Amino acid sequence: MEFDKDHCIKMNDGNKIPAVGFGTYSPDAVQKSKCEEATKVAIEVGFRHIDGAFVYGTEEEVGRAIHEKIEDGTVKREDIFYTGKLGSTFHRPELVRSCLEQSLKKLKFDYLDLFIIHIPVSLKPGPDLSPMDENGKLIFDIVDLRQTWEAMEACKDAGLVKSIGVSNFNIRQLEMILNKPGLKYKPVLNQVECHPYLKQSKLLAFCKSKDILLEAYCALGSQRDKMWVDQSTPVLLEDPVLGAIAKKYNRSPALVALRYQLQRGIVVLFKSFTRKRLEENFQVFDFQLSEEDMKTIDGMNKNRSYVNLEPFFGHPQFPIIDE
Repeated sequence: MEFDKDHCIKMNDGNKIPAVGFGTYSPDAVQKSKCEEATKVAIEVGFRHIDGAFVYGTEEEVGRAIHEKIEDGTVKREDIFYTGKLGSTFHRPELVRSCLEQSLKKLKFDYLDLFIIHIPVSLKPGPDLSPMDENGKLIFDIVDLRQTWEAMEACKDAGLVKSIGVSNFNIRQLEMILNKPGLKYKPVLNQVECHPYLKQSKLLAFCKSKDILLEAYCALGSQRDKMWVDQSTPVLLEDPVLGAIAKKYNRSPALVALRYQLQRGIVVLFKSFTRKRLEENFQVFDFQLSEEDMKTIDGMNKNRSYVNLEPFFGHPQFPIIDE
């Protein structure tokens, strides 16, 4: 992967994305309250790529943080690359723009740099972002995602977004979009769970063959959120293989895990609410892993997902992982 002097990569539509991004998912009220300050710190440290989503419920806080750093002269709006995501209750084509406009209003932005379909599973439209039946099961909706994609294309044509992409799509789902008659814009990237325990090799190879970037979330093996993560799964950053390589380079296991993805040509997301970790992990461009060590980390793959997407099982648009 080739970076320019600002550590950015050119996407298939000609726009550039910073290779390392700051994630803003906050699972509870306590973390949501810290999100605004953490976003400001991330920008101060050097992050210019901010990853958000409608369903995170933090776009007002993130927007305030970005505007404060614009007002104090740290950055200009055009320096920031903000990713927003289409919620699953807005997949019907007539609802897509509404979700985007709500995000823009919360952020107080005129446009998003990137707008992606958050997950290829459609849920019943309405005010509840996770509609449940009386048995506590998600209420699905059946939407042709090719029509959703056409509505995404219309948002780009309207100047509300600069680039459009997808998230959590497998090869079959990507092919469905790419083979759509009358396709105007192909996805610039596919954001998926990806780390040394879940290499996503087939998906990465497919995306590269189609000039679509792969972007990794949970690149450090997740933050063990009980809502989504099986607590019995091993902690990636405690793996002795990763630890030995980190010691060799005098770096942290987290930094090695992030660098591994960059050298595979993957855009990588990272989240922390502490300045020290943000500063440390932004040093990912300061060293390079040897080919031998890259192969050693490749060997850690277990096809193990940390993110429990079981609530979405049973929907005809699943499964997600291409092993």
